[in-house]
Amino acid sequence: MSRLKSDIFVAALLRRIFAEGGMGAIERRGAPEAGAIHVRARHRDGTETWLSPAPQSFFETDKPEDRLFEIRKARAPEWQVAEALAREREFDPDVWIVEIETDRPENYLEIDRSND
Repeated sequence: MSRLKSDIFVAALLRRIFAEGGMGAIERRGAPEAGAIHVRARHRDGTETWLSPAPQSFFETDKPEDRLFEIRKARAPEWQVAEALAREREFDPDVWIVEIETDRPENYLEIDRSND
């Protein structure tokens, strides 16, 4: 089975967040088929956590439909996340950037915990 297209994954993520009373938005729409998805999780204390696609080598299963994310910045000031994502946009014009408001992004995304 193949992995969900990026646009479908993002739509499903936002629908789930909205269904649970949360907030989210697409900051930048990337390539619909396979654009990399980056997530900005905004926390109540004003900080942000930036999650990006984990390298494929992190997968412990052979299920290509899984999307695994890694934490690139945890509870950082907004400007640090914004600067880092600006660099990502320059490097990859097909990137998706999705904002969600939650203190627990792991409720919505599978996060690599191998470095914990």
